[in-house]
Parts: sequence; structure tokens; C-alpha cells
Amino acid sequence: MKKILKEIQKHLMSATSYMILFVVPGGVFYELSIMINGKAEMPAQGIAVELNQIGAAGLALFIPVLGGYIAYSIADKAGSGPGFIGAYLAREVGAGFLGGMLAGFLAGYTVKALKKIKLRKEYRTLETIFLYPLVGTLVSGGAILFLFGKPLAVFMNWMTARLNGMSGISKVPLGLLLGAMVGIDMGGPINKVAYTFAQTQVDTLPYLMGGIGAAGAVPPIGIGLATIFFNKKFSEEERNSGKAAILMGCMGVTEGAIPFATVDPVRMIPIYTLGSAVACMVGFLFGVTNHAPWGGLIVLPVVEHRFGYIAAVVIGAMVVAVLTGILKKDYVPEKTTEIEEDIELTFEDF
Repeated sequence: MKKILKEIQKHLMSATSYMILFVVPGGVFYELSIMINGKAEMPAQGIAVELNQIGAAGLALFIPVLGGYIAYSIADKAGSGPGFIGAYLAREVGAGFLGGMLAGFLAGYTVKALKKIKLRKEYRTLETIFLYPLVGTLVSGGAILFLFGKPLAVFMNWMTARLNGMSGISKVPLGLLLGAMVGIDMGGPINKVAYTFAQTQVDTLPYLMGGIGAAGAVPPIGIGLATIFFNKKFSEEERNSGKAAILMGCMGVTEGAIPFATVDPVRMIPIYTLGSAVACMVGFLFGVTNHAPWGGLIVLPVVEHRFGYIAAVVIGAMVVAVLTGILKKDYVPEKTTEIEEDIELTFEDF
């Protein structure tokens, strides 16, 4: 079971790395069009209309891309067509990213199974042109249209309505959970699950990226501030790395905090987790929305309620910095034994 879950995770992470190339420009251009329009509605004239079209194209493609590249990761090129088609159908019936993922896995594993069938040499071309794409598409597309599409669409509508209906204090548990997932492994699989969930909802529930975008910046910025405020806790090399970590946090790269967690995981991982959880919760409570499926301070131009977003990052980072100052031990240089004077022996000494 563990091996199967690890394999599924590998395929999902591979597809997510492709999906992000569509969803980031899509979200940014979509939000830019809203900003230029000056109102939280679809623009009707000017360059904002064209920017909105560009953004809408990226957001429309990310579900087919997610499913297509899951299938590609499983079965190589032969799986990509059935994966894209099945995931496109999932989007059309309203099954959302869950339907796209399901279509991708069905297509990929179907084609992978078909590859085990060995035809005579003269029929090999038929495998790649007809057998794999036709059967793979029938399985993935048929499963979405006849079995899973409608139930998943009902679930996605219910989930979106429930999440949209959350306000004030009811967002606290969700913010704490998603923020903790972001901070606990700093760009690892748990972090990616939270990010992917928010990224795939960026066009319908942008407040999720508002909290998670802030949470992702907190570990590197927080530990960087700790190296400045509590420099006795760190070596000179770590203090220099802390400056780089702050920059990485501003760019939304949570992985900048990893070197410090590697040295002291027992203290730093819980501190990062708590700081990110607080940041995400604060972002939710301030009503921050972020249409760019990314984090850090680099996304400020496309963030609504920017003061709340900055406050979430600062509060979370200060939690990390202060707890690090309290809990981390002072740095003690390793003692080295040095020979102060060279001993010279000559024949006269004997």
C-alpha cells in the first residue's frame, strides 16, 4: 500500500509541475484584468478584455493539463491523449480538478495495462495509433460521463458552496489546517497537497490562495529574521543563509527554510508549522484574496486587502522568529586543537 501511495504521489507531483505553468499566468492575467477594470466583475471594454481572455484560457486549460500529464507520467506519450480528453470532459461536466485527476489516473493505468499486450510485429503501429488512444479514451471518458462525473460535480458544487459560505471565525480551523500543511514539510508532498488544492480553486475560491500564499512565505522569512534578531543562535554561515532565506520567502519559495530544519528538525519543523498555520488563519480572517496561484510578497500587485496579506506574513514570520529565539540553543563553535609552536629536532639535541 505504501508503495502504491508513493507512486500515485509521484505522478501527481509530476503533473502539478506542468499544471502550474498554465495556472500561474492564467490567474495573474485574470486578476490584472479585474484590477484594470476597477471593479470585481468581468471587464467589458479596453485592454482588460484581452487580458481577461488570456487569463481565462490558462484557467480553462489547467484541469485537462493536470489529467493529461498524470496519464503521461504513468504511461508516457501514449497515455497523454486519453488523459487530456478525459480530464477535459471532467471540466465540462463540472467534476473539477478531482474529476481531472481521476480521468488522468484511469487513462494512464489503462494504457499501461494495454502495453503488456504483445501484438505481432507488423501490427505494432496499430498499438500506438489505435489501440492505446481509443481504448484509453473510452475508459477515461466513459468513466467520467457515465459513472463518476455527475457525483463528483455535485460534490464539487457542495464543497465550493460550503467554503464560500465560511466567514469570520468559521474559517479558523480551515486556515490552521491548510497553513500547518504548508509549513510542515516546506515544499514537500504535504505542502504540495495544500497548494494544489488552493491553486485549483483560484478562480472560484481565491481566498484560499490568500491564506496559503502568505503561509508559504513565513518559514523562510521567519527564520531569516531570527538570524538577524538572535544572531548568537546561529553560525556565520547560517546568518548569511538567513538573508537569502528572506529573499526566497518574498519570492514565495518555502524551500528556503529547509537548511535550518535539516540542522535542527525537532525544534524548527514544529515552529515552521505553527507560524504558517497562524499566517494562513490571519489571511482568512482579514478576507485576503489572491488570484495568483503563488505566494510570497511578489504577488502583492494582484492581491486584494494587501494590508491583511502583509499582516499575515509579518505575524506568522514573527511567530517563527520569536519561538526560534526562545527555543533554539546558542551556537557553540566546534573546538579545534591547534599546535601553537612547531617543534624542531636537530641532531645536536641527541
